[in-house]
Amino acid sequence: MTAAGSQDTPALPALKPRELDMLRGLETCVVANAIETTGVRLRNEGYMDATVRCVFPDFPPVLGYAMTLKVRTGNPPIEGPGYVDRVDWWDQLLALPQPRLLVVEDDPGTPASGSFLGEVHANILRALGCSGMVTNGAVRDLPALRRLGFPVFAGHVSVSHAYAHIVEAGAPVTVGGLRVQPGDLIHGDMHGVLSIPLQVAREIPAIAARQKLRERRIVDFCNSVEFDVDGLKRLLDRDSM
Repeated sequence: MTAAGSQDTPALPALKPRELDMLRGLETCVVANAIETTGVRLRNEGYMDATVRCVFPDFPPVLGYAMTLKVRTGNPPIEGPGYVDRVDWWDQLLALPQPRLLVVEDDPGTPASGSFLGEVHANILRALGCSGMVTNGAVRDLPALRRLGFPVFAGHVSVSHAYAHIVEAGAPVTVGGLRVQPGDLIHGDMHGVLSIPLQVAREIPAIAARQKLRERRIVDFCNSVEFDVDGLKRLLDRDSM
């Protein structure tokens, strides 16, 4: 397992359950703000673009170590079985610590392509310890996925799985403009999907707590009877020190 966005960084130990729970309890925007303060990457990096959307925005945030797949759904496989018959990548999935998150690059992932995920495979993935799935391609069976409580982020919805088949498992993928390595820590909610660099993951909840206190002071002052522009300037100057 490598740190987010780096193939050469030595593997870091998996986070403890309590640490994962704390990250999972944060909104993705809050996580993004906290990561920015660490300086580990540029502020316009590390998140997926708007081509990947949250299908169930009312679901709570999802967090997991990435299992990566490259698939094609628009054309039949040249040889070998399709997705339904392939289980050879499960060992790679189960080698990751929990929670696991499937990240699927559909090549080319156009609106005309089919769905890689539906009700049956969502149940299989959940049984294998997956907390959800992210793809630039399609999903389907939305009522069943909602009943299952299985979070999905996708480029679109399709009525058919078409020729969905796996091209490669466990290789880096690019989804929504974000390059994802196997084992990257991925976080998503109604706002979108980002990766959390493992080297700073343990720091994020504490940083987020400090930032929220600062924001609360500003919001409370803006809504107080004592509000005035000079006071707001003083508050912002103090918090920027």
